[in-house]
Amino acid sequence: MTALDLVRQRLAGFAQRGAHGLSPLYEHLASRAAEDPEVAGLLTAAPEHFAQPTLLLAAAHRLVQAEPFHELSNYYPSLGGTYGADERTWSLFRAFVLERADRMRALIASRSTQTNEVRRAALLYPAVAMVKGPVGLLEVGCSGGLLLGLDQYGYRYQTEQAGQLVAGPAKAALGLHCALELAPGAELPRIPKTVKVAAKVGLDRAPADLTDEDTYAWLEACVWADQPERLRLFGVAAAVQRKAPPEFVTGDAVADLAAAAARVPADLPLVVITSNTLHHLPGDEFVRALRELDRPAWWVSHESYAAALVHVLPGRSDLEAPHEAVGVLGLTKFEGGEVVSAKALALTAQHGQRLVWLP
Repeated sequence: MTALDLVRQRLAGFAQRGAHGLSPLYEHLASRAAEDPEVAGLLTAAPEHFAQPTLLLAAAHRLVQAEPFHELSNYYPSLGGTYGADERTWSLFRAFVLERADRMRALIASRSTQTNEVRRAALLYPAVAMVKGPVGLLEVGCSGGLLLGLDQYGYRYQTEQAGQLVAGPAKAALGLHCALELAPGAELPRIPKTVKVAAKVGLDRAPADLTDEDTYAWLEACVWADQPERLRLFGVAAAVQRKAPPEFVTGDAVADLAAAAARVPADLPLVVITSNTLHHLPGDEFVRALRELDRPAWWVSHESYAAALVHVLPGRSDLEAPHEAVGVLGLTKFEGGEVVSAKALALTAQHGQRLVWLP
């Protein structure tokens, strides 16, 4: 399989499973790009592991941001556009990116998709709350570190059984809403009003400095262009983070995990969180690094089953989602090089819209 074949396959898969039903614009663009060797070929400028469809779309989004009066912006709600995908969308997009092919390749070669989906904090909150605090959080693949602010956000979990469950600070600047459903045989989880976090560390190969204008613009570009509400939440969460930024460690998720964990005071329970990170990493090596930490650690994972929990909770074919937009929330405890406990807590919508709690 050539590099071009690979990216075309990924684009088609993203259109069919990743964007379908969530982003009409990106489903349309990805499906057409998969059939167009010239446009798809732009993505081959990225290292194979990072040559994901969202990187091509983010690079295009960034260039449209820089030319907000271009006709293509009419199709980008993030820039005030109100047009839905139609017969002109693809031709405009194709001409736009190919006329700027050098700039597209430069972005694709030097950047990676850094999605700061703050709504995922609503997925992680119930799992982190299961570890008796105050805790020390270490987010691996943190980008701008917005999920590390999960103790500062307000939450509204909508349930059929108990109405709306409210958590988080009463006057939180950012409020997140999440549907909480029960799988057959499951009971509503206990969701405490507060989670106490005493230390916050983010590990990333390229931590994102939200005070840098160009970096901030790139993170905005990584938000899907026809989901302006996500962009609004990103902006509010970024403002919250700037008031009390976490400590960032630049390094590899596997090789530098122990060094990053050492930045969390030893007297705090260490809670390692990952959210849609392990599809960029060898999951077995990451779990090995967790086992080798010289202290007890809880791993809150929000990943696909195949990327994460399969390594600590094998044989759960019921968790293998047929759809890329479905993840699994897990909680695993490591101590003395062993897995003390591992549990699948819930199925999730990848952007934080829904939890389906498991028995």
